[in-house]
Amino acid sequence: MKRAIIVLGLAVFNFFAHAQDAIGVFDLRYTLETNLKTKSGLNTAWDDAHAVAALQGIVNRGAPRLYVHFVMLDDTDVDAYWWDKYSREGQWLHGKKTKEFKTIEELVSAYAKFLKGVVVYDGNVASTSAVASAVAGIEDLLPLRYDEDPDSLYFRLVKSKNGPQLKPKVWLVNKDGSPLFTGEGKVPQTLRESSGSVKTDPYVWFVENYMKKGKCNTQFGAYYIDQVWKKNPSAAVRNHHTLSNHDFFISRRAFFFDLSPWGDEPPPDDLTQKTGTDLEMLKELLLIAYRQNGGKKMCYIGGFPPWAFKYTKHVGGSHDDVPTEWEFSRIISAYNAFKDADAIGYGALANASFWQHFPLKKSYPQKWVSHDDLKARGLLRADGKVNFGDKNFVVLYVGDYDASSWLSQRAFNIWDDPDRGKVPLMWAVSPVLQERVPHVMHYMRSTATPNDFFVAADNGAGYLMPGMLQEPRESGLPSGLNAWAAHCKKYYGKWGLTVSGFIIDGEAPGLDDDGMRCYASFSPNGIVAQKVPPISLFGNMPVLRSDVDLVGDPKREAANIMERIKSRQPLRFHWFRSILKTPAWYAQLQDELNSLDENVVILDAPSFFELMRIALKDGTY
Repeated sequence: MKRAIIVLGLAVFNFFAHAQDAIGVFDLRYTLETNLKTKSGLNTAWDDAHAVAALQGIVNRGAPRLYVHFVMLDDTDVDAYWWDKYSREGQWLHGKKTKEFKTIEELVSAYAKFLKGVVVYDGNVASTSAVASAVAGIEDLLPLRYDEDPDSLYFRLVKSKNGPQLKPKVWLVNKDGSPLFTGEGKVPQTLRESSGSVKTDPYVWFVENYMKKGKCNTQFGAYYIDQVWKKNPSAAVRNHHTLSNHDFFISRRAFFFDLSPWGDEPPPDDLTQKTGTDLEMLKELLLIAYRQNGGKKMCYIGGFPPWAFKYTKHVGGSHDDVPTEWEFSRIISAYNAFKDADAIGYGALANASFWQHFPLKKSYPQKWVSHDDLKARGLLRADGKVNFGDKNFVVLYVGDYDASSWLSQRAFNIWDDPDRGKVPLMWAVSPVLQERVPHVMHYMRSTATPNDFFVAADNGAGYLMPGMLQEPRESGLPSGLNAWAAHCKKYYGKWGLTVSGFIIDGEAPGLDDDGMRCYASFSPNGIVAQKVPPISLFGNMPVLRSDVDLVGDPKREAANIMERIKSRQPLRFHWFRSILKTPAWYAQLQDELNSLDENVVILDAPSFFELMRIALKDGTY
């Protein structure tokens, strides 16, 4: 045993002797292969991923020191794809030395100097896992589920003589393993009465001991599923415990939560709570964040309602998936918060705490079209009016890239499609994704063709419902439009964006004049929204109503476009959205449209919106 300890100690010493040169590498994909029907397999899948993500967040806070392999898309190692791309000559990681760790004990021991101990959470109170992630980031602690089994991660890292013997510093469970939170009496270590809910009391504890004391970075929040995932891990793709996503938010000392946005029924993971308790807790977190941010800074929330596991009809609720998405968006918007929407399907993201250090350029400008260019292409007449003839103009919204996880997972097999460049495409990428996947955005901009133009995805620099920023607000707070405009100007300016490709209004109010002025201040060349007239001009900003999504095969969707054009006459400008379609799909779509009517013209975004502005000014509409 002593020899094992000496060998482990030497490995740690040798690593740190070269720490200034070596990047640690750990393959976490073994957690994707365990047998989830066994207790040990389920615990390994959860516990190891949670601990490693938290370690990454702490270790990578100041510099890119630790990289993991975790996210798989079919047979592709997504993390290897991006590492290999930036390891080539002339790229950021070229020539960097690495050190591979084979066991989690070796890994944690190597980076133990970054840790101040452990936050121990309760495997029988699901929400304590979310609170543990928040405490981990604030206190530099490793989150571990209490488990006295000698094979458990807790035992191996805390009690085993062969491990790093980390010291528990914060307990979210009693030291004998009994529940700390019971949903009765006073919430432990606070003066507040219990909410009556075992689920929400840990959040009350966190609010009183961390948020109200200013220990938390309230500019960042994380909405990821808690340990309820373990009850039905096959409800979505294997990696959708989204624990790997925690690293970035732990590095930023964010608050974490998993709460229902619905106030009309108890959540399915806490059916005995008083209806609305989850929602009240969510609003309390958001209001504290708003106040600590002074109402001037937006709160960046990573994550998405875990609709396959909670809060919807899938698990006995009364609400569908999209309404749940919209309700969450509506609520957070009322408190100056937006989401980076790691939705189920492609929700897993690893290494954001590492890539946050990627050296972006100062700016990524894009060229707008000139009237001379439009005349040279026959789109404007000599007198400056739009040369319609029998033409109808189409712009294709290429989405949905409002989530860092989706952009990271799908860029390699969509952006790298050899047919990209054949069709003018309006790539809708939220510029706020630069915070977690700057390397992906840089790669796309660095390899774009003249037919690739970028606009902001829903609903600007982050996904919120801007109608909820307008007064009067459901939250009772003053207008958030100035804060949103200042936030968006920063990101739009860096990425050369002047168009907001889609504004989801959902169940929120549409944009009023104040909202329109807000968008005109950072999106002067156009917006596409749901609750607006079919076509209009606000000041000098073109405004178009969104139309249908294209979801099927290109031949069927070409016919669908033709039908929509016919039904919307005399409108000549048409917007269509597609989600995760390849450039090859759009090339086929263009061919099918040409075979039906050569006067239906797919335009690049600058030409489309500039022609719309001209037509609106010259009286065509």
